[in-house]
Amino acid sequence: MSKLRKKAVKGIKVGDVLTITRTFTEQDTRILGDITRDYNPVHYDERFAKVKNLNARICHGLLVAGLITEIGGQVAWFASGMSFRFKKPVYFGDTVTCTCTITEVDEKQKATARAVYTNQHGIVVLEALLRGYLPGHSEKQVLKQMIAEGDPTNKLLKKDK
Repeated sequence: MSKLRKKAVKGIKVGDVLTITRTFTEQDTRILGDITRDYNPVHYDERFAKVKNLNARICHGLLVAGLITEIGGQVAWFASGMSFRFKKPVYFGDTVTCTCTITEVDEKQKATARAVYTNQHGIVVLEALLRGYLPGHSEKQVLKQMIAEGDPTNKLLKKDK
């Protein structure tokens, strides 16, 4: 089972830090562009990226920001709000680490978290504020059942043991 899923079953609390790392590719950007129809030339045309004072073509900001959804999906976070601040571009081949720190959790499992995304050089490329609901008792019981069944819909099982 995924380490993050296991953490969700145990219970997430204030101060917990959840981390995920991913290297972004040109293919990732092409897929997201096709899904969202965002064909901004900064993602596709080297000339355009250069006149925008970028070193090269860049990944979609929401592709990078979406890294938090891997954490959220694994811990069964039910999002109610996300706010992103894009600090630096992410280029194809960059490896980004998203470090999410739980800052508040109330009695109804409503939570707030801050996420900081850094590239392979330790440069902050994105910051986020997240709000939503962590699994309550009933949801944790279902997660336990899912895990007991092998968590068959979780495609990250082999990756994150």
